Amino acid sequence: MMSLVGGMAAGADSIADMDRLRHGAMGRLFSGVRAPSTPGSFLRSFTHGHVKQLHAVARRFLPELARHTPLLPGADQVAYADIDDTIRRTYGYAKQGAGYGYSKVKGLNALLGIVSTPLSAPVIAATRLRKGPSNSARGAAAFAAETIRTARACGASGLLVVRADSAFYGADVVNSCRALGARFSVTMRMNASVKAAIAHIDETAWTPIKYPKAVWDEEGQCWISDAEIAEVPYTAFTSKPKKQQVTARPIVRRVKRLNPDAVPAGQGSLFDTWRYHAAFTDSPLALRDAERDHRRHAVVEQVIADVKN
Repeated sequence: MMSLVGGMAAGADSIADMDRLRHGAMGRLFSGVRAPSTPGSFLRSFTHGHVKQLHAVARRFLPELARHTPLLPGADQVAYADIDDTIRRTYGYAKQGAGYGYSKVKGLNALLGIVSTPLSAPVIAATRLRKGPSNSARGAAAFAAETIRTARACGASGLLVVRADSAFYGADVVNSCRALGARFSVTMRMNASVKAAIAHIDETAWTPIKYPKAVWDEEGQCWISDAEIAEVPYTAFTSKPKKQQVTARPIVRRVKRLNPDAVPAGQGSLFDTWRYHAAFTDSPLALRDAERDHRRHAVVEQVIADVKN
């Protein structure tokens, strides 16, 4: 293990870079201590149980690091916890847990929870390695709780907002946040009840906004810089028992539809001209600030890209 840590500290970013240690420099680096096996075979022997042990070490390490360094400045005022998952391609037939997930790529599913503040770069607070076919929201409530607890241990004693995309829109995740005193901001799925709530928003309630930097719109496949936002009272998860239902503020953003031919079948005239995106939140911030903060959830995508690189 220490040979791998030493290699990474010296700049190794792949198993091939460890060749120098394997070919005789081990004694110079670690005063005569040699690895019992090659680093490659050592890593390949890892099972899910070993991975969970490493997660536990990381959970204890990060709060200690934050206690001794200015890792998360301003966390005592405002902090954000972002959750997302990704598929990492794997090769070989013996890889434990590998399978085809939602991306149709054979690999493992990794769930990441990161913590950041307006003054700091994001740091990884929690991770979970799962089978490739795992659903995004599988175990998400417990994972959100783990991320929140780690964030609190790192000094996030003020406002803490948990942000996630629509894959994590569910009563268990939202109530997990509320039980631990954290706020939530989760992208809503556009189901029938959400569409009905949007249809009742008065035209005078929409507030125009302009993005300082253009935002890429996945559905329209174009860059946009203008939109309108509004909010409406809404009670989510009404199919659940009363104690699991949540009343909060859906923040709705609408963008002009540039391609009328792209209107999904069955959607009425309300959706002919506009495309709607909604975030379910109990953030205490004003409408503009809460909507802007939710869009900043994209920081977790950059962290995932950096991890993969």
